Parts: sequence; structure tokens; C-alpha cells
Amino acid sequence: MTAGGEQTLERAAEVPAYRGHQAQVVRTVRLSPNFLRVTFGGEELADFADKGLDQRIKVIFPLPDGSITPLGRGDDWYQRWRALPDELRNPIRTYTARAVRPELREVDIDFVLHGETGPASRWATRVSPGDQVVVVGPNAAYPGFIGGQEWAPPAGASHLLLAGDETAVPAIATIVESLSGSVRATALLEVPEAADALALDVRPGVEVTWLPREGARHGDLLVPAVRDVLAGLTAAPADTGAASPLEDVDVDEEILWEVPESPESSESSGGGGLYAWLAGEAGMVKLLRRHLVQEVGVDRSSVAFMGYWRLGRSESD
Repeated sequence: MTAGGEQTLERAAEVPAYRGHQAQVVRTVRLSPNFLRVTFGGEELADFADKGLDQRIKVIFPLPDGSITPLGRGDDWYQRWRALPDELRNPIRTYTARAVRPELREVDIDFVLHGETGPASRWATRVSPGDQVVVVGPNAAYPGFIGGQEWAPPAGASHLLLAGDETAVPAIATIVESLSGSVRATALLEVPEAADALALDVRPGVEVTWLPREGARHGDLLVPAVRDVLAGLTAAPADTGAASPLEDVDVDEEILWEVPESPESSESSGGGGLYAWLAGEAGMVKLLRRHLVQEVGVDRSSVAFMGYWRLGRSESD
């Protein structure tokens, strides 16, 4: 290894890939009946890396008294949080960075409004400028691969399929707005009502379909819509007999999260054909996983399945 390489490794060991950034609410915009955009600001956000796509970040919300327990700036922030007594452990939730403007020290996060169903949704319902949080996100000073993204289509993909419910809308919206349109892409988004269809800036070749439930059960629109798209794709495999074995996942007890390795963390460059990215309610994602892999025969290395939450289960701290 060269001296330069050793210095890079030493620096990576000293600089955390993710770190907490003190921030406050600058402004809010009600995008639709069920989506709220919150813009966070603060000097520490100058070091928040703009990774785009479905970059996962976390927000640490204040305790009922408005306080946020310090967790330090190292990679062990989560272990420190776990070790805290209950009365000092702030609620934490995972989101997607909808937009990052380090030059302005700002980060946008789109929240789905669920009412008084948990500490994070209560916070979003009552949020106002000046409210304090900590945003844990990628550190611009870190020199290595950071991760936290699952969108990783192979170079030879001939069709891109993205599908999800309202909890996946911020990630899918950011991804489709980044696409060049050179490869055909279909995005299916199930949302609570028609007014939740957001205006997205996509290029020709990227088709976005909004599926308002309007009182229907969760997944009743998205699951058949995905089946219809797959039925019309010549890129989808026809020989289901070659499908990979699929282990059952009890979504009431386990997390459904199965993603192919990203090109930056694997030597594999992937193959052509269909690439799918599916996220949202775990029971719905499980149905789509079974259909794509077992019934259609899509190779598991070409699909990312992510169960973000479970219907009927309340948020936990």
C-alpha cells in the first residue's frame, strides 16, 4: 500500500462516515394533505454530504421537555443512544434527504403526516420554525464509501421499476428526478388521496403513476399495478422455473430488507433486463417480493425489497 493510501485509511478511521448535525426548523411547506416539507438549517449542515437518490438519514427528535441528549460526534452515536436510560433517550426515525444545499446550510425532509400516532408524527404535526433537532447524515469530510443507499441498477438494465406507498414517495421522487430518461423507467406510487399526487420534475422516458387509495386497503392498488406492469414487460423473465429459492419472512417478527450489493461495495457489475426497487408497508412488499421472484422469475440480484413499516403496528421509540 502506498503512503497516500495509508493516510486515507488513517483519515477514514478518524472521521465518522455519519455524524449528528445540530439543526433547527427554518420553514415548512404543506405539499399536500398528507405531505409536509420541513427545511432544516444550521451551520453544521455545511458538512452534510449531498448524496442524492434514496439516501437514508435519521432525525433525533426532542424529548417532551424540548431537550436533546448529547451523543457525541463519533461513529458510536447509536451505541451511546442505546445505552441511555429511557427518560434520556430521544425518539429517532429514519427518513430520506429530499434535498441538500450545503452552501446554504439547509436540508429538506418530506414527512408523511400520520397524526398523533407516535412522537415523530406528533412532532411533525406541531412543528414550527425554530424547533431544534439533530439530523444524522453522511459526513462530507469522510473520504470513503458511506452507504445508506439501495438504488443501484446495473449498467445494462433495460427497464427500471420503482414502486412504493407514501412512506417511499420521498425516496422514489428523488430517484426519478435524477434519471436521464435514456432507460425506460416506471414509478408507481400509492398515496392516501388524489391530492397527494406531487408535481415531479422528470424527463421523457420516465413515467410516474399516482395511485390514490381514497379509503381502499393498503396495497389494494399498488400490488395489481405492479403485476400489470410486469405482465407487459418483455424484459421480464419468462422462465419462472429458474427462479431463486425464496425464504419466507415473518414480517410481524422480522425486518423485510433484501437488497443487492451496490456497485461501489461489490465487484459485481450486475446484468441487464429489469431492475426493481420496492419499498413501503412490509406485508405489501412481501407480496410483491413473492410475485417478482417466484411467479415472474426476476433474479433476486436485480431487486431491492424494503419493508419500511408494518400495518397495525404502532411506532416504537
